[in-house]
Amino acid sequence: MSDLTFTPSSSIFEKREALLEEWTPDELVGRDEELQRYHAALQPVINNESPSNIFLYGKSGVGKTAATRYLLHALERDAEEVEPLDLHTIEINCDGLNSSYQVAVALVNELRDPADQISNTGYPQASVYQFLFEELDNVGGTVLIVLDEVDHIRDDSLLYKLPRARSNGDVTEAKLGVIGISNDLDFRNQLSSKVRSSLCEKEVSFSAYDAGELQLVLEQREAVAFKDDVLDQGVIEMCAAYGAKDSGDARQALDLLLEAGDLARENNDENVSERHVRNARKRLQTDQVVEGIRNYSDHGQLVLYALTLLAEREQTPARTKDILEAYQHVATEEGMDPVSERSVRDYLGELDQLGIISSTEYNRGKGGGKYKEHELEQSISSVEAGLSELLDSTP
Repeated sequence: MSDLTFTPSSSIFEKREALLEEWTPDELVGRDEELQRYHAALQPVINNESPSNIFLYGKSGVGKTAATRYLLHALERDAEEVEPLDLHTIEINCDGLNSSYQVAVALVNELRDPADQISNTGYPQASVYQFLFEELDNVGGTVLIVLDEVDHIRDDSLLYKLPRARSNGDVTEAKLGVIGISNDLDFRNQLSSKVRSSLCEKEVSFSAYDAGELQLVLEQREAVAFKDDVLDQGVIEMCAAYGAKDSGDARQALDLLLEAGDLARENNDENVSERHVRNARKRLQTDQVVEGIRNYSDHGQLVLYALTLLAEREQTPARTKDILEAYQHVATEEGMDPVSERSVRDYLGELDQLGIISSTEYNRGKGGGKYKEHELEQSISSVEAGLSELLDSTP
């Protein structure tokens, strides 16, 4: 192979990073209703009142984290103009933190200097909580704690303790508010009633984006990311339509537009066309399936794993009751309490919408009744790649 050289190329993109997840726009589009409810829930903070505990839920990629960062940035900015208000925010992503203990340790270390960190083992849980409450009191003022992907925490202990810390006298110098963000639509129902009543004091549900909302998101980013007149007519609409059809996930729609731009640049084309979008979608579909499964809730992954086991045994298409039985078995093996049959049906419905499985309903009349059969729509290898973290932890 001849020597490869790198030379700058700028015929397509003006600011490519505007299509990446970490880029924060000056204005959040397509989420007006959700932002209004979220803004109202945060209003007590700017009044220097005790903050509400807020619970956000909705599928991955529907704007929960982006809305949180957008509104908290605005809140921090405006709080500087309110003389007695002393506002602090802490954000922890709970992915990979499976217990209250681990999350509490992460919070302590977020609040402490790098030279004064504590380890993930070796302390009683009560001591870690005491460290946390002491650090929160040292900070003082109003403290908002954001727990992103809160559904990864498998026990209720911290979610019970934090919202009640001030009323129980654990914290005296700080006014605490907890913002929990969940991709698991059933997580709220799995919480004990005592935790749900405090953690879900204010709730904001984020629905999937429709094609019109996705078009607004893409047009906003396109204006920054691409050079003028580079995108052919119909490209934005096609990306939005695919995004709405696949899952209503803004991240996937943006990835599709980014990949189409990259393909045009690779081919030294002067414009991004619908052909680039179609080819980009083919390239991304396998990767998106894998990533979508990885970002799916724990119980949703277990339901998919149960169906995958049946597929490996050549027992698919499988009826819902057979998948339920297999799911209950693997959940028990994982040390998790199985969710209800209705929740399993909901997960199967979501997996069907995501294109990971396909479901067919049959009606055999009075004698046979009505039932559904399900099978994998993607290859077993793709599904297992998405389930790799779960499979690695399975005995």
